[in-house]
Amino acid sequence: MEVVIVDSPEQIGVLGAQAVADTVTAKPDAILGLATGSSPLAIYDELGRRVAAGELTLKDCTGFNLDEYVGLPDDHPQRYRNVIEDEFVTKTDIDTANVHGPDGSAADIPAACAAYERAITDAGGVDIQILGIGSDGHIAFNEPGSSLASRTRLKTLTHQTRVDNARFFDDDVDAVPVHCITQGVATIMEARHIVLVAAGRHKAQAVHELVEGPISAMWPATILQMHPNVTVIVDEPAASRLQLAGYYRETYAAKPAWQGF
Repeated sequence: MEVVIVDSPEQIGVLGAQAVADTVTAKPDAILGLATGSSPLAIYDELGRRVAAGELTLKDCTGFNLDEYVGLPDDHPQRYRNVIEDEFVTKTDIDTANVHGPDGSAADIPAACAAYERAITDAGGVDIQILGIGSDGHIAFNEPGSSLASRTRLKTLTHQTRVDNARFFDDDVDAVPVHCITQGVATIMEARHIVLVAAGRHKAQAVHELVEGPISAMWPATILQMHPNVTVIVDEPAASRLQLAGYYRETYAAKPAWQGF
């Protein structure tokens, strides 16, 4: 696990976008794993800037979203397929038809989950997965207590996650759906490169557990310690509880210029 500590969320965006750009340069038709929430927005902004400047193209790429609320109408602004469209697709040149998400409106949710899992596999698997982390250590909607061997499935959101997400629903926690479809922990672990980003002191304990704590289903993100290629990019407040923060800074500063993520 490579840990990079930066000064600002904007720097998180630049480094996260560089990791995506490196992947796409090596493989122009790369499969991108896309996350919603506040954490990845700086990455999407920077990718959009690079596409607009002619420095990068995502036209041959395919995207798979991490998760989706169950029960929101197709035109709801907080439906994650619509959020990704607004925050990522419209800013880049990726074909909207090549961006896929779980079907939260399906009549048969278990069948929709299995179909989504197959679609990722049939596409060849995710080349680079962008992740955020919840203050309780969840990744995607794999809440504390989730099986570390889980696959795409229906989940019930914890009250804390609904409280955290209420800001996207006019601060009305009752408007936040109770259920979702999420890629499982084991599904996420099959991505070839994972880039997890976090900003703010409220993420500090989760980042500490992720990087330095024991692997535990109570902190689902800790399973990433077992992945062979994870980059964690955090700002100083999010890194404030890391016991080895000085070591991580020294290690990244000494990294050879030719060595990418």
